[in-house]
Amino acid sequence: MTDLIPAWVDGTLTTVEKLTAHREGIRHMAVSVFVIRGQDILLQRRALGKYHTPGLWANTCCTHPKWGEDAGDCAVRRLQQELGITGLVPEYRQTLEYRADVGGGLIEHEVVDVFLAHAPHDLAVTPNPDEVMETRWVSFAALQQEVRAQGERFTPWLRIYLTEHSETIFGSHLAKG
Repeated sequence: MTDLIPAWVDGTLTTVEKLTAHREGIRHMAVSVFVIRGQDILLQRRALGKYHTPGLWANTCCTHPKWGEDAGDCAVRRLQQELGITGLVPEYRQTLEYRADVGGGLIEHEVVDVFLAHAPHDLAVTPNPDEVMETRWVSFAALQQEVRAQGERFTPWLRIYLTEHSETIFGSHLAKG
């Protein structure tokens, strides 16, 4: 089965095969979610079987919406598929665009709807091993320090979110922590 994602070809939104979009750096739609609990952010380490950025730490989850799928519905779907998380209501924070080399000759050129969800202390997290090899909660301040010290351990998009968009995503309370 071909994995088709919404992408812009010659200025028109259409469906494009996901790997083709990444090989050619075609601008495409995406959704990213950050789950927070107080000052802590839930991170995932991407499974080693992922075709790009395997083993790197990323935001809570991210994906490409299905054709015609609402971004908020996509965020809820992907939290459940990647991490077994249910019952959260992700809040839309912003739409941003970035382009980044993700290794192996692949480029992410995404127009991303970013969401933030507040988790209860007892949130159940059950990672799908095909997607996620590890999860951890980390304070915003500690994450900023880790990314500065060892940026290569983190996905390019997470580094971009933290360095260029943290106040819009997390609000001044967490971003200025």
